[in-house]
Amino acid sequence: MTHSPCIVWLRLDLRLGDNPALHEAVQRGGPVVPLFIHAPEEESPWELGDASRWWLHQSLTSIEADLRAAGSRLILRQGPTLHALRAVVKETGACAVVWNRRYEPVVMARDAKIKEALHGDGLAVESFNAALLHEPWTICNQSRKPFQVFTPFWKHCIAKPAPADPLPAPTNLPAPSKWPASIALGGLELEPKPSGSDGLRAAWHPGEAGATANLRRFLAKAFADYTEHRNRPDIAGTSRLSPHLHFGEISPRQVWHGLRRLALKRGLSADQWRDSQFLTEIGWREFAHHLLFHFPHTPTEPLREYFNMFPWRNDAAWLCAWQEGRTGYPIVDAGMRELSATGWMHNRVRMIVASFLVKDLLLPWQEGARWFWDSLVDADLAQNTLGWQWTAGCGADAAPYFRVFNPTSQGEKFDPHGHYVRKWCPELAKLPDKWLHQPHTAPAGLLSAAEVAPGHNYPLPVVSHAIAREVALEAFERIKRSNGVKH
Repeated sequence: MTHSPCIVWLRLDLRLGDNPALHEAVQRGGPVVPLFIHAPEEESPWELGDASRWWLHQSLTSIEADLRAAGSRLILRQGPTLHALRAVVKETGACAVVWNRRYEPVVMARDAKIKEALHGDGLAVESFNAALLHEPWTICNQSRKPFQVFTPFWKHCIAKPAPADPLPAPTNLPAPSKWPASIALGGLELEPKPSGSDGLRAAWHPGEAGATANLRRFLAKAFADYTEHRNRPDIAGTSRLSPHLHFGEISPRQVWHGLRRLALKRGLSADQWRDSQFLTEIGWREFAHHLLFHFPHTPTEPLREYFNMFPWRNDAAWLCAWQEGRTGYPIVDAGMRELSATGWMHNRVRMIVASFLVKDLLLPWQEGARWFWDSLVDADLAQNTLGWQWTAGCGADAAPYFRVFNPTSQGEKFDPHGHYVRKWCPELAKLPDKWLHQPHTAPAGLLSAAEVAPGHNYPLPVVSHAIAREVALEAFERIKRSNGVKH
């Protein structure tokens, strides 16, 4: 034990509860110095998009208030990271630096160099797992290789011992005799102009308290019907925990044990809740990080190498129409407009809009991944990569290449009463349900009565889905045949 200060380097772990690095700092018995370092240039080319920057600002504001309630404060610095850490060590006389691990390839390489340098300075340095149920290098198949199919991966994870109980949040953090200097949060220039974040503010409450409230709401109201409602964007049937998990405002083992407690209360067996669709979604998050760790090239390159030969198109006008929600397919346009306004999109709609980009428009999946990265409040490199490669058919456990979502039938099936489309495409609001997902086919008199003018106040479809599907299937077949790939 030592009574010298310990620096807790906070990153994507912006919470007090179940924070292993913070817990270790407290256990050391000396003053605790919470530190956040803004160094976006060190994560290039995956710097935060505008929606994520907004969320980070709110999350830092929240944890600063929580730290002050515990008798502490948050020190903010700008990079380079190693220089900032050494400066705070010097200013506080700290003898130790602790942090929770991240798993993005660029960040892991940076962190390894920092750990080595700080060890060389004579400091005690430790890192911890705070973001995953199981770290990527601890999971492998019987051949001692990484899994590339989700179902056996998750069965393997579920068979392992349950994660430890979450660590309690400290109620009193010992402060140093003199706090080091800190820049103002506004100096990081994370927030857009106030008018540019109105939709985000209306949709979200970032921070640990907001994350906990979201989990409680979901478990109390939506969990029981999750399997039935999770694909319905018109129903509040999902947890909306993804940005909270990404920024570390809640941990996956807090989610795990929250679900376990609910199961015990409702008399569910261990098999019932462990096999639940909701916990399986946590498993997909784990799988995404597993893949990114073992295949670090995949954010920009297909896992299945032969997909580098795919004949993608280069059409800036089509890409812009997709980005702005002007494709002429209402469920696609509604999703892209929801994304622009709130920084989020329902998962079923994410699959629909992604399929439309890569299989109807034949535009590169990397373009979609980059747009989502820039636009989502839950932009997570591992999950973004998994999702786009799954849709394109070029990744691990990918969707079959011949699965091409029909945006019209998908809209009719998952938004049957049109509530979702009417919310985000109000120009179509007066159309009857029968025609809402295919307005360009509606009778002229009905369109006139509904004040819808295809090609004027709502765009005509940029492509014919039926034709685009055949073109896509032929392209996929061609590269598979040329590379000797069996179906």
